[in-house]
Amino acid sequence: MEKTDLRDPREILPEITWDNIAPPYPKYRYFHGAAAYPFRPRASTCDMVNAWWLMEASTLAYAEKDFARKKFQQAGLSEVEFFSGPSTQGYVAHNDDFLILVFRGTEIRPRPGQSGFDNILADLVTDADFRLVDCRQGGKVHRGFNEALDEVWEKAGLLDYLRSKDNGHRTIWFTGHSLGAALATLAASRYGNLRGLYTYGSPRVGDRDFKSKFLIKTYRFKNHRDPVTRVPPPIFYDHVGELKYIDSQGLIHDQGPPEKNVVNEVGAEVWSALESLKQVRAGVDALIPEALVDHVPTLYATHIWNNIP
Repeated sequence: MEKTDLRDPREILPEITWDNIAPPYPKYRYFHGAAAYPFRPRASTCDMVNAWWLMEASTLAYAEKDFARKKFQQAGLSEVEFFSGPSTQGYVAHNDDFLILVFRGTEIRPRPGQSGFDNILADLVTDADFRLVDCRQGGKVHRGFNEALDEVWEKAGLLDYLRSKDNGHRTIWFTGHSLGAALATLAASRYGNLRGLYTYGSPRVGDRDFKSKFLIKTYRFKNHRDPVTRVPPPIFYDHVGELKYIDSQGLIHDQGPPEKNVVNEVGAEVWSALESLKQVRAGVDALIPEALVDHVPTLYATHIWNNIP
């Protein structure tokens, strides 16, 4: 844990540019404030301290394993294991009191030391394959997400590892941002025995039947106009969990604005992009659509930190 753990009770939101719009964030101060606000492993309702911890973990999941392992250990999670497949990566970090399983979200940058874009293409293929397939736990789910989880669930030993650490005392928590949130949701439906699932900027994962059979205590954070939370189409898909909506002022509510129909949702995204083009003031950074900015993981983390009582 950091020796110097002083942090402002309310943080100024970082300015988002094309340089910092996507992770990883090697200069970000992960878990800064954790000593003052330790994780609460026995919480039974939505807890903003835990929401912040799990969002920090979801942001860190984009980092390379040596860097991530060090940051998890500095936060007091002494054991860290990395699980990887062609289009899926995740970490299990734990101590004697609690365990976090976190999946990486969609990548839009090449990984350090990698000359090609294989990681980006693999994620795009996963996200785009939204055909519905049967789920063993009931209902139907997104085929791309389901196959991505298969890469690590049994083939890479993730399920066996989780079972080996599930001792009845250590509470289990799943989490993720973006694609990572979808994988965490599917993993939760398969595993079942966890204290809670926290997702951030999650796409829809399954149909209405899947939702009706999904019994995991889940808190789904959505930052204002985050476009990823609007896909795949609600005609076939439905969200799971209790919504925690971050409004334009950064306040968190238990419900968001009324859902628009599919045509209006697409139109809203186009309109947002056109509006941002009109607001060019100083360079290319002004071209970032505001809705896309709302998906940035460090903004989720800062908003949630600012809402800790």
